[in-house]
Amino acid sequence: MQAKYVRVSTYEQKPDRQTLNFKSKIFIDKCSGSIPFAERTEAKKLLKLIDNNSIKVVYVHSIDRLGRNTIDVLQTIQGLTAKGVNVISEKEGLQTLLPNGDENPTAKLIINILASVAEMERNHILERQKEGIAIKKTNGGYKGRKVGTKKKNKEILKKYKSVSKSLERQPFSKLSLRNIAELNKVSLGTVQRVKNIMKAEGVL
Repeated sequence: MQAKYVRVSTYEQKPDRQTLNFKSKIFIDKCSGSIPFAERTEAKKLLKLIDNNSIKVVYVHSIDRLGRNTIDVLQTIQGLTAKGVNVISEKEGLQTLLPNGDENPTAKLIINILASVAEMERNHILERQKEGIAIKKTNGGYKGRKVGTKKKNKEILKKYKSVSKSLERQPFSKLSLRNIAELNKVSLGTVQRVKNIMKAEGVL
């Protein structure tokens, strides 16, 4: 069975353009693209059917319907592909699986490009942080952490929010801890630390 996933940003926007001529089951979320795919109301229903092997093909108007956060989009696509679901993006003319069920090398290349973009975005953020610290040091306003202090659990979870989100979605995405570390550009030890804290806090 196939389905189509549609997202519009506001309740005033009409999804007609994305649903035109599609005869199978349609899931429509009216929400911001910043909300992770696995946390959207209709997306949850779609994922449940996928887990029950009821859906094997998912159409989207364009990749950005899955999300605006590059890492979330990557994990969503990889999670669906791992379950044998072919994601077909009409605008980009992209499908993640070939007719024989093998991974589409073109789609894989595009996903790798998305991963590179995510890495550049993160490096840009880190560079800006370094520049800000350097300016504060020059002006005498940067004190740094006191020797012997430890960040509280909540501070660590806040700092590595994307890692936390990845771990929450792990039952769906089936990504290993090493995969999560690579996607979020952190060490494996950091992922393990965040996971332990989440367990201790009762989040996992």
